[in-house]
Amino acid sequence: MTAEVRSNDATTPGGRSRSWLFVPLAIFAVVAGLFAFALRSGDPSKLPSALIGKPVPEVSFGPLDGLKGDNGSPVPGFTFTDLAAGEPAVVNFWASWCAPCVEEHPLLVELAQRSGVKVYGVNYKDQPEAARRFLGRYGNPFTAMGVDPTGRGAIEWGVYGMPETFIIDRSGRIAYKHVGPMTRSSLQDKILPAIKAASASPAQSGPPARSGS
Repeated sequence: MTAEVRSNDATTPGGRSRSWLFVPLAIFAVVAGLFAFALRSGDPSKLPSALIGKPVPEVSFGPLDGLKGDNGSPVPGFTFTDLAAGEPAVVNFWASWCAPCVEEHPLLVELAQRSGVKVYGVNYKDQPEAARRFLGRYGNPFTAMGVDPTGRGAIEWGVYGMPETFIIDRSGRIAYKHVGPMTRSSLQDKILPAIKAASASPAQSGPPARSGS
């Protein structure tokens, strides 16, 4: 009888509460609730991101095979160090098979023209020929074009789905994240102001501090 009571007790043999076992479940429930709220509210930009204010992930993206610029030279990929060059930048995750990416692309081209900042693209789990056809048809606003064939880079960046756009400040930190395709209103009211704010923020000397450094 005593053993049965102890087995149903809320404490371990050492006397510690087992309530900590429910902490991961509680955290998941909170994140899932925020995700559902953002989808229901029609504003996916409300989805949480733990990376805001932190240095961009230490990920490098190789170039898109066969992609060439207007001058005929290969378009390079990029590394995380390219995003800490003392000027703001935009990183856009996209794919040719993504219908919202098609809808967004004219605004992405406009963003590059209006903002004057460098736009870095990450082509996600795509076929090189399909990605090249997409850019040939809709235009190439990207200063550099990296590829993420396995999706590992997107995981490191905390990407929910295609497309997603990140504003990087002058010190290589993520200043703003836009989930889903940008619209005319989000470009005007959120993304361009975020770029302006990132341009005005002082650049810190040296590379941004990283955890464990």
